[in-house]
Amino acid sequence: MTQVTIYHNPKCGTSRNTLALIRNAGIEPEVILYLETPPDRETLKQLIAAMKIPVRDVMRRKGTPYDELNFDNEDLTDDDLIAYMLEHPILINRPIVLTPWGTKLCRPSELVLDVLPLPQKAPFSKEDGEVIIDEQGRRVK
Repeated sequence: MTQVTIYHNPKCGTSRNTLALIRNAGIEPEVILYLETPPDRETLKQLIAAMKIPVRDVMRRKGTPYDELNFDNEDLTDDDLIAYMLEHPILINRPIVLTPWGTKLCRPSELVLDVLPLPQKAPFSKEDGEVIIDEQGRRVK
């Protein structure tokens, strides 16, 4: 069995679609409800390093205190931003998926296919109806 972990928010459609694509590949991932069980500092730093993206790109704006806490302030260091994400886990963008093939912030949800190169078991459409996997199990988008 392939070990896959998803940092998941079940209230987020993108996160739900990503989880469904993982399961459509026949994998039952470890699901971490990061709002209830946030990663510790070292784990968050490792995730960001593995994704090879700037810390600010891991931060979510919509529905968070990002703007009111002025996180666009260039004086804030990466360590400052990580500390705020740990204090306010809602600031961590989602879903983050770890697989043997890589770690990725999966926005949009089909980006999970870049780090999950296993065949999809069935056609798949997002919750909004957008087709991602066709009848032959091929990626459409």
